[in-house]
Amino acid sequence: MAIASLFVVPSWDDVRHNIWSEEMRFSLKLSLITGITSTILVMLFALPIGYALSRFRFWGKGLVKTVIDMPIAFPELVLGLCLLLLFGSTILRDILASAGINFVFTKKGIVAAQFFTALPYAIRIMKSTFDYINPRLEFVSRSLGYSMFETFKNISLPLAKNGIVASMVISFARCIGTFGTVLILAGGSYMKTEILPITLYLNISYGNMGMALTSGIVLMIVSFLAIFVFEKAEVSL
Repeated sequence: MAIASLFVVPSWDDVRHNIWSEEMRFSLKLSLITGITSTILVMLFALPIGYALSRFRFWGKGLVKTVIDMPIAFPELVLGLCLLLLFGSTILRDILASAGINFVFTKKGIVAAQFFTALPYAIRIMKSTFDYINPRLEFVSRSLGYSMFETFKNISLPLAKNGIVASMVISFARCIGTFGTVLILAGGSYMKTEILPITLYLNISYGNMGMALTSGIVLMIVSFLAIFVFEKAEVSL
């Protein structure tokens, strides 16, 4: 009922007007660009980290898993504050600034915020995926002369394809929906760092409920399409 009310309460004439507005087009485009970029980066890190946590034993493994999982338990505002301090008040800021990189109140900050919000979820999914793959298959591959990388590429990755698709979809959904972390690190600047959740927040603040409801509907549609694509891909795999 709560979800249905989002589609029943708004005036559809208002929605049609707002959905073609410059602000909505900017917000949707920025959300998709940053969401896709963040998802690609998340998967590049989640795959090797999830595999390492599943296959290797090393000192401090439990601590590493706890640190990786901690952002899941954090409120997004707290995670955003931690990132703001990391990229704005430490020596890392100076190192990045010397390379011309600034994450604070910029579009790069959106990607960073989405990345750190979604990464723990992707790692958990990939670790669980590799846990269910029999390691004996990899041992056989290695015994036949294949390197660890060749075994990972030709044996582990194909067997993990369902988990990879699931991880990508969940990561994309988390990236698109990230609000608090983006608000603190990248700011909520109108037509600058304005992704869809920021559009919803800003327009509620302004009292412009038509635009706020429209951005909520667009977020719901994007999330639905992501889940729909995942279901179709899972069936075909």
